[in-house]
Amino acid sequence: MEGTPQEAGPAPEAQLAPAKRSAERPTPPRDQRSAGRRLVDGIREFVIIVVVALLVSTLLKTFVLQMFIIPSQSMESTLEIGDRVVAMKIVSYQRGDIIVFEDKLNWLPPAPPPSPTQKVLEFVGVLPASGDQYLVKRLIGLPGDHVVCCSKTGHVTVNGVELEESSYLFANPDGSLVKPSEVDFDIIVPAGRVFVLGDHRNKSADSRYHLCDSSGGVKGLAAFPEITSIQGPVKATAYPFSRARTFAVPATFASVPAATSAPPATPQITAANC
Repeated sequence: MEGTPQEAGPAPEAQLAPAKRSAERPTPPRDQRSAGRRLVDGIREFVIIVVVALLVSTLLKTFVLQMFIIPSQSMESTLEIGDRVVAMKIVSYQRGDIIVFEDKLNWLPPAPPPSPTQKVLEFVGVLPASGDQYLVKRLIGLPGDHVVCCSKTGHVTVNGVELEESSYLFANPDGSLVKPSEVDFDIIVPAGRVFVLGDHRNKSADSRYHLCDSSGGVKGLAAFPEITSIQGPVKATAYPFSRARTFAVPATFASVPAATSAPPATPQITAANC
């Protein structure tokens, strides 16, 4: 009897095919290295990372920025003892900037040398530079500037313009500001040098206090740090975080004109207490 053709069922081999294909899937390769080999490779990778990080840190410290520790009261209350500040080496400085400069004039007393480890860490920039070799002050006069204190109204003048310094001078507990200077001076900044003052004028042994000191046989030259000693302007306090802030040039310096004549080879000091 003719009937409707029936579809043949799958062959037994076809029914088993999916399971067979599943069994034949490749397994991920296992790390065939021994435990000792993996340890050595891990150490090598760690050393490479550390070396690269130190290299980058050293390059940043040398050419871009560096962190310094504030060692004294001379810049209070703008900067406090122990503050970590960032000096930018790729940014030009100008009057009114807070600057970090190397102590090439021996303003600081001799200090115990840092340990070899500390020196290495400071060199690569892992640790901030200590205050044993560097000072932080406010840049008041550039080469050729005529800086005087005090005017009839008791202000410091630069090239004939009075500075309004109330935004950064230290405030006493009663709210009164320290005087711009208890020391009278009348100077012209020599070539290649700058004139600097601390914000806490009563606690800062700055340029004013070295106007009678000699350097290289030149009287008064020790009062003026060399431009080549400047590490850069301070643009921020990085630590402690509660005191983190950035710094800009105070507005009063915008009205100070450029020096009217070329800077002298040696400082011109016509009034000083020496």
